[in-house]
Amino acid sequence: MIAPLLRRLLIVLGGVILPLLGAHGAQYGYSYIPKSLYATQVFPVTILASGADRKHPPAFRFDPDSPLLPLSPMPATMINGQDVFYTFYFKAKEPGMLSLPRLQILEANSSTTLPGRTITVNHLETEGHPDFCGLIATDCAVEASQVSSFDTNSTLVTLRIRASEANPEAIHIPGSLEEGLEKMRRDRSQVVAEYYFVIPSNRKSITLSYYNTLQHRFVPVTIATDYRNKPVAAQVELNPKASPIEQLKKYGSLALALFFALMYLWQRDRLYMLLLAGTLVGLYLLYRPHQTLCIREGSPLYILPARNSRISISLPETLHTPSLGEHGEYYKINYHHGTIGWIRHEDLCQN
Repeated sequence: MIAPLLRRLLIVLGGVILPLLGAHGAQYGYSYIPKSLYATQVFPVTILASGADRKHPPAFRFDPDSPLLPLSPMPATMINGQDVFYTFYFKAKEPGMLSLPRLQILEANSSTTLPGRTITVNHLETEGHPDFCGLIATDCAVEASQVSSFDTNSTLVTLRIRASEANPEAIHIPGSLEEGLEKMRRDRSQVVAEYYFVIPSNRKSITLSYYNTLQHRFVPVTIATDYRNKPVAAQVELNPKASPIEQLKKYGSLALALFFALMYLWQRDRLYMLLLAGTLVGLYLLYRPHQTLCIREGSPLYILPARNSRISISLPETLHTPSLGEHGEYYKINYHHGTIGWIRHEDLCQN
């Protein structure tokens, strides 16, 4: 009689005590904190969780009064056996002592507090590297570049950059006449950004370097800036010339149309007439004249087809000019004195 009662008591106690023990079983601590940084550098801080409940991840709360907070409130998570690694990314500011904020980790039935830390932020010595563009990263690649005429004396270059633990907000192109960050998307350690800059048109190439924090060296990247040798560009040349591929398409289509015409005259087969008509329609669609736009006085001329793009000039009077292309709600035009830019659809004259 006593044995069954004792067994039941142990089961009840186990159901109460064991969950409480499990709730306090997770151990948290810093797995990685950099010892030193450079100004404007993006850096990781990793928290190790041993024995954590993977089905119910904890909540992380950094001291809201701290001037330094993570770039994203959600950490990058990596699982290795019984351990879970949570990584947050921060951005250093000016040289000096950086204070990492206190972190509170909240679970269902417990909480853990990790104290703040202090990290030294140094000034990056760039003497001997006049081509340094301000970018600091663990890795960087120029995915695409577009080069075009900006006006009669300068060239517009747009770069699409993909980097890790990078600070594209700090980019400055040495010798640029104008520059700006157009788009940026950050996902944990990865960042993709589009950057434009204007340089004198007599420069055929430009070499930029970024500082690689893993290799501890400046890595040069050379970009060709002679838009005359690039058939595809963000803008259009002042006097566009057909690329070899465009010329081949044009002359090939003309030759095909002539062949169908001769075959029709010879065979009197309506099939050749239909093929000739289709070829002529295709030629018209490819090489029809550009649409003429009426643009209102005072309309802004944007450097790139984006809402946050810088304005090149505001049109001093109503302008009638052909469209050189379209991108979304923007039209590409060649303004007076060879200034090329983008006009929004809403700035067209209303009939």
